Amino acid sequence: MDVRIGILTPGTLDERARDALAAAGDAGLDHVGSVDHVSFRGGDGVDSLVTVAAMAGLHPTLGLHTSVYLLTLRHPVVVARQLSTVAHMAPGRLVFGVGIGGEDRHEVEVCGIDPRTRGRRMDEHLTVLRALLTGEPVTFHGEFVSIDEACIQPAPPLPIPIVVGGRSDAAARRAGRLGEGWVGVWNSARRFADVMEIVGEEADRVGRGDVEWCHAQTVWCAFGPNRDAVRDRLATKMEHYYGLPFDSFEKYTPYGRPEDVAEFLVPYVEAGAGTINAIAVAAHLDEAIEGVAALKELLVS
Repeated sequence: MDVRIGILTPGTLDERARDALAAAGDAGLDHVGSVDHVSFRGGDGVDSLVTVAAMAGLHPTLGLHTSVYLLTLRHPVVVARQLSTVAHMAPGRLVFGVGIGGEDRHEVEVCGIDPRTRGRRMDEHLTVLRALLTGEPVTFHGEFVSIDEACIQPAPPLPIPIVVGGRSDAAARRAGRLGEGWVGVWNSARRFADVMEIVGEEADRVGRGDVEWCHAQTVWCAFGPNRDAVRDRLATKMEHYYGLPFDSFEKYTPYGRPEDVAEFLVPYVEAGAGTINAIAVAAHLDEAIEGVAALKELLVS
């Protein structure tokens, strides 16, 4: 199977980050990356663009993924500058996953955004952002963004793939119009296959017939020899992070041996997921990296 496997962190980097990234590279992983929140469930979060910029300086070759950056909470001109900066630090290594967020409406509200407008904002922000990344002057007057002759120079030296997240059909169509792929989370493999059809149909409808798609699936997972102990560790981590019972996530959250996790993910790869972003939980960080590396060997064999 042709699939790229990487590991995401849901938390901040610490003094172990350089060694962890070196271990990920040595283990043969394709990329590292970060989730993104501004003020999640009372104040938690990390800025994923800041995080991957730091990662770029800590490892010379690993790919860098945001999954997913809450683009509607930031102005697209500022984000375009940040992307250009990271792209020049790490040419060709960045995949920019974006989403509207949905687990915490208050996080959106404290950024001054009406949660009801997130979808329309994302359409405008992505339209403006894509235009700015060409390096050409952009004039745009919409419902939420109004700019005259905005320009971001230098443009990224290589194109930055934009992968659009969201579980709705509207998000899938947005990926078809304005992205190089769709990234799923908390969805079945059957739903993944259905979204691939929606994305393709929308891309055809707007005349985008030559996209080099990079669809992805983000998955929380856990590794360890004792399945019950692994489940307890994963449940504790996710319940603390999301404030919801693990039962809400379990059917989409594989755990156990790498073979168990791989068996769960094979249908997603067959449905079109060329990238797997693993948020891996284990007793130790080294064990998480080893688990994702073993997962890659199983999925690409």
